[in-house]
Amino acid sequence: MQAARQAVAAPPVGLGLDSAAVRARMVQKLAAGGITSPAVLQAMGAVERHRFVDSALVNQAYEDTSLPIGLGQTISKPSVVARMCELLLGAEGARAGGLGRVLEIGTGCGYQAAVLSLLAREVYTLERLRGLHDRARDNLRPFRLANVHLLFGDGMLGYAKGAPYAAIIAAAGGDAVPQAWCDQLAVGGRLVAPMALSGGQQMLLVIDKTPHGLKQNVLEPVHFVPLKSGIA
Repeated sequence: MQAARQAVAAPPVGLGLDSAAVRARMVQKLAAGGITSPAVLQAMGAVERHRFVDSALVNQAYEDTSLPIGLGQTISKPSVVARMCELLLGAEGARAGGLGRVLEIGTGCGYQAAVLSLLAREVYTLERLRGLHDRARDNLRPFRLANVHLLFGDGMLGYAKGAPYAAIIAAAGGDAVPQAWCDQLAVGGRLVAPMALSGGQQMLLVIDKTPHGLKQNVLEPVHFVPLKSGIA
């Protein structure tokens, strides 16, 4: 994991200012906004978000806003990425021994996978859109993250070959949690995902898998792109 941290914290390019200082200010805002996990704050400060956004948007890279990444998709706000990662680390299994194998649904541009690489032993990340899968691969290649596995496929099916997962995190919201995700979650593991509940409002959902079944908690409102099946 130390090697991954060094790879992600590569020398900044593309900004006419000190990237480390900008990221430090972003981390300060995350902490002020309620993020308390030192591991999450360190990971958020290590990953250079500007490397994952279009050059025309690079000056907005460290603002707490979602940005378009093409094909109707977005890169999540830093505060949302940090919040969801912190929730993953709050699982019983993670508290006992740290995050093991993580499944990410919706690679997008690869930013969240890079953050997760500093928090988990292994990251499997699925993208259903070939264009974004290729873009994420290009974005992540310079970092040489040996613990990140980029997969092209239907995220609603999960990735059974890598199961069971200590944690599953989704960057798209549907009307229900796919059964495959629950099946592939390890006992003691946690799933964090946006889901549309009654009235169509997306809410952040946390599901813990215990020896006795699934325990679900509904948290705050969120806004994510729709969860879709198939590949394109």
